[in-house]
Amino acid sequence: MKRRERRAVLQSALSTQTKKFLIGLLLILMLISTPGFPSERPQRDRIFAVAQRMEAAFKELADYTCEVNQIYYRNGEEDQIYRFKFFLKKEKKIRIDFFQPHSGMTVIYKEGEDKATIIPFRSSPKVRFRFPVDSILIKTPTGQRIDQTDIGHLLGFLSKNLQTVRQGEAQFQEDDEKVSFVLWALDYIEEKTLEKYRISVSKKIWLPN
Repeated sequence: MKRRERRAVLQSALSTQTKKFLIGLLLILMLISTPGFPSERPQRDRIFAVAQRMEAAFKELADYTCEVNQIYYRNGEEDQIYRFKFFLKKEKKIRIDFFQPHSGMTVIYKEGEDKATIIPFRSSPKVRFRFPVDSILIKTPTGQRIDQTDIGHLLGFLSKNLQTVRQGEAQFQEDDEKVSFVLWALDYIEEKTLEKYRISVSKKIWLPN
């Protein structure tokens, strides 16, 4: 009887240990497989807080000017660099002065129109051409049209992808002058391809710089 009792106690102890081990293993697997938990969440929350500050600043905006250094990636590698000066007027008039590529070219667009004005050489402003907004000549390498370049479009793009796309490793940097971060997002044309965007925001005006 004593041997049977000892065997029963031993089996009970082993069974309890096995249950604890299995429960612990299950919790670990849940932590690993749960989307956005735990390392992704701080990254997403910090970017979302910046987006809220940007939206508040945009609502108070009259006219806006910034210099943009835009990097496009292909297969995870740097592919093309665009440098330009962007002007946005309150009446929804957009002007882009290019420095790289198309050095010396200016594109002008007014909201609601189906065509944009191209000035090939800023030194000769009277030479102008009109092209549809969906012309490949004035689209970005990702297919973005000029009527999709204002801050309102960017804010909608940020908000949607922060809610629907899993963010990768934290790449959030902040100093006294600016906040920089990497956003993983579906492309804003067809929303099929996962792309990486590097965004820098001025802490003085809470808009891209």
